[in-house]
Amino acid sequence: MSVFSFNNAIVRTPARSVVDGLRAGDHAGPSAAGVATEHAAYIVALADAGLQVTTLPPLEAFPDSVFVEDPALVFGGTAIILNPGAPSRAGEAAEIRTELARQFAQVIELDAGHADGGDVMVTPDAVYIGLSARTDATGAAALARALAKIGRTARIVTPPPGVLHLKTGANLIDEDVLLVTAPMAAAGMFPGFDCITVGDGEDAAANALRLNDWLLVGAHFPRTIDKLAARGFKLVPLDTREIGKIDAGLSCMSLRWQA
Repeated sequence: MSVFSFNNAIVRTPARSVVDGLRAGDHAGPSAAGVATEHAAYIVALADAGLQVTTLPPLEAFPDSVFVEDPALVFGGTAIILNPGAPSRAGEAAEIRTELARQFAQVIELDAGHADGGDVMVTPDAVYIGLSARTDATGAAALARALAKIGRTARIVTPPPGVLHLKTGANLIDEDVLLVTAPMAAAGMFPGFDCITVGDGEDAAANALRLNDWLLVGAHFPRTIDKLAARGFKLVPLDTREIGKIDAGLSCMSLRWQA
């Protein structure tokens, strides 16, 4: 089965407090209405790609809780509860545990350290785990042990300095093709993969999301869109400008699996 075969997804409605979400630097945050609009379009795109979407209620106490990919990792019959590295997100795993227990036959808990789902990239041969400010070596090793329980091989890698999450700078968009930023391409972290570098000035475009035959990509990255179109990808451009103000992108907003 392809790693892009999905028929289910979990998302969470953004809270009004999303305006206070984590972000690097001192730039302005998003508007709550803008995030809500982008999120609604995202849900439509998931459904159009053939996924049945479960929408969880907002969590006002957790501004970043719309990014459900960080506190958990899901496969066909298994969910792994992670432990996000940002202190303000420490309670998110507990909030999603009940839904995961309802939908998955097996739920595994990370037994040590910190790990964010944004640092986890699933490929046909291995699950890459990136070390970052949010995923430490202890958490990565614990996640590797959890993955081994379900027959998955982990590869722990170190992205270049300044990369928030592994998938901030690299995402699998075909069985052996990655969409990457220039620093990620130069780091030589992914031998054997065909790396497509995003357009100049469009680093945030690297967080694209493949769902079945469709590739979701930020609509405001024309150079990258042109590159991907030339390679024959079936593109779904989505506005992510508000979401991007809190250093997030398309993969962050859902958990996806094939039931």
